[in-house]
Amino acid sequence: MNILLIGSGGREHALSWRLRDSAHCTELFIAPGNAGTAQCGQNVSIDYKDWSSFKSFCIDKQISMIIVGPEIPLVDGLQNKCKADADLKDIHFIGPSAEGAILEGSKAYAKEFMFENNIPTAGYLKVTAENLSEGLSYLEGLKAPYVLKADGLAAGKGVLILDDLAVAKAELSSMIDGKFGTASSSVVIEEFLDGLEFSVFALTDGKEYVLLPEAKDYKRIGEGDTGLNTGGMGAVSPVPFVDDVMMQKVISRIVEPTIAGLDKRSLDFKGFVFFGLIEVQGEPFVIEYNCRLGDPETEVVLPRLKTDLVELFLACSQSTLSTINIEVDPRTVTTVMLVSGGYPEAYAKGKTITLPDEVTDSMVFHAGTTTKDDVLVTNGGRVMAISSYGTDIPHALSNSMKNAEKISFEGKYYRTDIGKDL
Repeated sequence: MNILLIGSGGREHALSWRLRDSAHCTELFIAPGNAGTAQCGQNVSIDYKDWSSFKSFCIDKQISMIIVGPEIPLVDGLQNKCKADADLKDIHFIGPSAEGAILEGSKAYAKEFMFENNIPTAGYLKVTAENLSEGLSYLEGLKAPYVLKADGLAAGKGVLILDDLAVAKAELSSMIDGKFGTASSSVVIEEFLDGLEFSVFALTDGKEYVLLPEAKDYKRIGEGDTGLNTGGMGAVSPVPFVDDVMMQKVISRIVEPTIAGLDKRSLDFKGFVFFGLIEVQGEPFVIEYNCRLGDPETEVVLPRLKTDLVELFLACSQSTLSTINIEVDPRTVTTVMLVSGGYPEAYAKGKTITLPDEVTDSMVFHAGTTTKDDVLVTNGGRVMAISSYGTDIPHALSNSMKNAEKISFEGKYYRTDIGKDL
């Protein structure tokens, strides 16, 4: 079958790397893709917002499956438009409807959903301009650190964790005033949970589900988890402290109530639920939901997935997930993200990337890259993810670091402590 994958990051390169090896994949198109995805299929410059061109492309190329990598097309309702179109409605679409994607699109909605379904999560208050004074008072009743989350999508950067009450109050007002644009016109204040974070990924048809390998990512820019939040600086899988006992708690208390909640609300949800979790004194709590695979978690999860990815997606679309057995590589995978100097704040693009003649023991997943006059250059804050297998975290990490050192571009930065806290 001919497949269209939407997105342009490291997640999409990892997805296209797995999709191209499926016996079910005839042609793979990536819109818009990057320099790495171009090695796996054909990059195409189509925009789903240009509906006429998008529809014509799908018909002309006889697309049988659409897979959406990032969250924005899902929140924008791309699935809804395809299913409502007589010519596209039979295409297998991997990604929820807009009504399902709001689980990621609104932090407040997600908290309401969790409370309604008795899913363990931190206490919270939704704040807008109308109840700002209540929000300021709520902060006074909490203990530091203070957690502020933009209600809407903010590219992974709309979360502030602050130690000073006065600063937290000022930032709350700033967010309401538009610090993160319309994404923070409402803000969720959360009680701080102190523990170890990890992520679990379910592929679901809204009733049944299968679990992919778990992962742990590292959001802060600086060594030792310091500095500003980013889209992700690295990840590891498996996660040593997520044993069978913890996983059973996650399944019974979080995953199954979530899937049941989707079914109860009759949400059209054929795609991924990303559970951003935290372990607190042996108990799992939900920090956030996403409606797609994480990045850079995808770059450690998919290398461990041995099951044919297209078969998985077909089973999801056709509601036959109960017939699928997931095969997982027992080896450890780590990924280290190379980022542009200045990220996650202002950074330059167009820096020439030099790759070694041969990369051994690692997979290089492109994120923010493109070619200019046949030269590979940077095109984003997060540039490349260096993923490696190993017998354990130190072994896999040493392979990633070895190749991270060999790749060069002006301003290159990466964390050297990924996984060292485990």
